[in-house]
Amino acid sequence: MFYGSLVALVTPFDGNNRVDYGSLKRLIDFHVEQGSNGLVVAGTSGESPTLRRSEHIELIGRAIEIAAGRIPVIAGTGSNSTDQSIELSRAVADPRLSAYMAVVPYYNKPTQEGIFRHYTAIADGIDKPLLMYNVPGRTVADMLPETVARLSRHENIFGIKEATGDMDRLQQIQALVDDDFMLYSGDDFTLRPFIEQGGHGVVTVSGNVVPDQVAALCELAAAGKTSEAKALDDRLQPLNKALFVESNPIPVKWAVSQLGLIEPHVRLPLTPYSEQYHDQMRSAMRQAAADLEDNA
Repeated sequence: MFYGSLVALVTPFDGNNRVDYGSLKRLIDFHVEQGSNGLVVAGTSGESPTLRRSEHIELIGRAIEIAAGRIPVIAGTGSNSTDQSIELSRAVADPRLSAYMAVVPYYNKPTQEGIFRHYTAIADGIDKPLLMYNVPGRTVADMLPETVARLSRHENIFGIKEATGDMDRLQQIQALVDDDFMLYSGDDFTLRPFIEQGGHGVVTVSGNVVPDQVAALCELAAAGKTSEAKALDDRLQPLNKALFVESNPIPVKWAVSQLGLIEPHVRLPLTPYSEQYHDQMRSAMRQAAADLEDNA
């Protein structure tokens, strides 16, 4: 399936609060040039909760057109309604789309059986492989390893984005699933050990800012180049920290705006990145960029 750095792409907005498709093209071209291994469009970092249905559909369609087969596109189509997740997935169906991603249902607080049935219904109702997304810090509900294992047997479910940041959780899942079930970190802080311990990649926020560096870190960790991977990881950790001092994607959109790729606008209820953190972000970005120059 997919290996390495899958970027949780931000959704650019203009000054009138509309999706900025000119900036979307710049972003996608940037990630193709910088070596990202895939793009997740309209996920949490893409502010999917604030996208109108028509915007959600158009955003994914435009991303597929712009990517033009140069980079895999995974469509974020999950919600806390099983039927709506299926309907949205069908609405964005396209032969050029690589996969769908759906989050554990939020707010409803489903049981493990409810989570199992939710994903089974989605996987049964779509035409492309499904990536599950477990992020209990946002959804409250936590998909436990035993439920992941049950769902891993579905022929249309290929993997999970595991965003607990708990390395014990990775080992628990590995013990219950087949080797070909794909495991992606949803936590940039623990990306390196996640891959070194058998994970296949990351759905990354930091990759929006330093895509080449995150892709390189994935390659080094997967190749067992421990010292090189640790050195690069150490240089990226200040950026990871700066990107989460406020709710994602507030900081990352500001950081990407500093690269000249987008404007820093977010939609309510998110608010602009607090000025008190600007110097911290600039310093972290300089440190990450310095590593790029050192490796040139």
